[in-house]
Order: sequence, then C-alpha cells, then structure tokens
Amino acid sequence: MAKAAQKLVSLTQRLGTSMVVQGPKIASDTVQYSKPRLSKFWYYAKVELAPPYPSEFPQIMKSAQDIVKSATTGKWAQLTVKEAWLNTLVCMEVAFWFFVGEQIGRKSIVGYKVNSDFEPLGYI
Repeated sequence: MAKAAQKLVSLTQRLGTSMVVQGPKIASDTVQYSKPRLSKFWYYAKVELAPPYPSEFPQIMKSAQDIVKSATTGKWAQLTVKEAWLNTLVCMEVAFWFFVGEQIGRKSIVGYKVNSDFEPLGYI
C-alpha cells in the first residue's frame, strides 16, 4: 500500500512540474492558434447573426411571397438534389434552434414543471 502511495505522489509531483513548465507554452500556443479563427468567427457572427434592418423588410416579404408562389405552382418539383438537400438542412436547423430555445425557456430538457392543486377523484 505504501509503495502505491509513493508512486502516486511521485506521479503527482512529475505532473505538477510538467504543468508548471509546459502550461504557459500550451496557453500561448492555444491563444496563437485561436486568434485568427476567432476573429474570422466574430466577423461572420456580426454579419450573419445581426437582426434585419427595416430597409430589408420589403426584400424579406418578397422572398416569403416567392416561397409561397413556388409551393403553389409546383416549382419546388424542379429543384436539383443539391438544392433540395440544402433546403432540408435549413429546415432541420430551424427546428433544432426552436427545440433548443424551448429547452432554454423552460430551463429543463424533459418538460415543464406544473404546480397544481388538482386531486384525482378516488373512485376512478
């Protein structure tokens, strides 16, 4: 038992020394690796995740009308496989974010907590 404890202490000391020596280098490398990627991410996040401007609403309305028009005229049947697949992925993404928003809103993955004074009838 004492031998195992000695090995554990030795391992812990080596690991601690290694982290002290290599920790700043790993942190520096991580920052250097992440900076260009994060700057690119923030650039696209500012552009893509911004709410629409009021001047863009006519274009949004026209796009929505075009979607309804293509659905009623059967133009959707002329889509290529790639376009249909991309439309499917967009619909799946919208559904995914809806369900994530629901879970955030109710602060639970399972369901809503309903407080009730209802007492079931005894004869059923």
